[in-house]
Amino acid sequence: MKLSLVVPCYNEQDNVPLFYEAVKKDFAGAGFDYEIVFVNDGSRDGTLESLKALLAGDIPVKIVNFSRNFGKESAMYAGLKESTGDYVTVIDADLQQLPSIALEMVKMLDDEPEYDCVAAYQESRREKSSMVFFKNAFYKIVNKFTDVEFVPGASDFRTFRRNMVDAVLEMKEYSRFSKGIFSWVGFNTKYVPYVVQERASGSSKWTFGKLFSYAFDGIISFTTSPLRIPAYAGTVTTLVSLVYLLVSAVLRLGFHHPFTLQNVTVFLLLLLGGLIMMSIGITGEYLSKIYMQTKERPIYIVKEIFTNKKEG
Repeated sequence: MKLSLVVPCYNEQDNVPLFYEAVKKDFAGAGFDYEIVFVNDGSRDGTLESLKALLAGDIPVKIVNFSRNFGKESAMYAGLKESTGDYVTVIDADLQQLPSIALEMVKMLDDEPEYDCVAAYQESRREKSSMVFFKNAFYKIVNKFTDVEFVPGASDFRTFRRNMVDAVLEMKEYSRFSKGIFSWVGFNTKYVPYVVQERASGSSKWTFGKLFSYAFDGIISFTTSPLRIPAYAGTVTTLVSLVYLLVSAVLRLGFHHPFTLQNVTVFLLLLLGGLIMMSIGITGEYLSKIYMQTKERPIYIVKEIFTNKKEG
């Protein structure tokens, strides 16, 4: 098997058949064998039924059905684990990422053996300016404080050689942030621009809150720099306090300026209280990740697997 298309699905009942037909059309003259590995991530609509209907087709299909919703990160990991191709492409089911581009990625890897992965990135974003601002800010922050490089606009839409897939599967951490994992494992990656299409059906599952939480998890997963913030803040607060005491003493002794502590005391209490709570919160985030990892729970649970592939 040359190529496995890994497709995480969550409430994509209308998009699944459209995606299947798009793959069938674009790969008609590909000249190599391929399979589609769908991962049903606890969908609450008719996604599983739509997927089962595809088993009657002539394209090799595998359906990994989760026992509940574990999230896209877990779905991607499961899809990579169940794939058998020499190349593996991670692609969404909503047709915002076209199968024809995946075919181009395969040709790039064939023609350029020095690369182990081809990743797509958005050269221009079709989003609200506020969302673009926050995403760009995330990339600047995370690149400043981590040892791995995050390419702005790079998505999970990419094609790997099998050696890189095996390396990613070795990363068995519970709290997964695939963009960071893909960078951390190394390997030579070629970044190519692509234009995000409109969703074939339905609406995006990503809200601003979910994106913010996802970005925060990415920072926590790949840098310990936030743990140093309390130390820096404490140093700054101490210096400000000393300067304030010095200025107050000069005003009191040299200019007979009245020295009142009430307002300053309230300010310092609020400031120090806020810094302490922030410190506890940051430390708690790291402790929660450690706590969940030490439980050694599985990244996902498979309820059942369906396939139309002929063994042997």
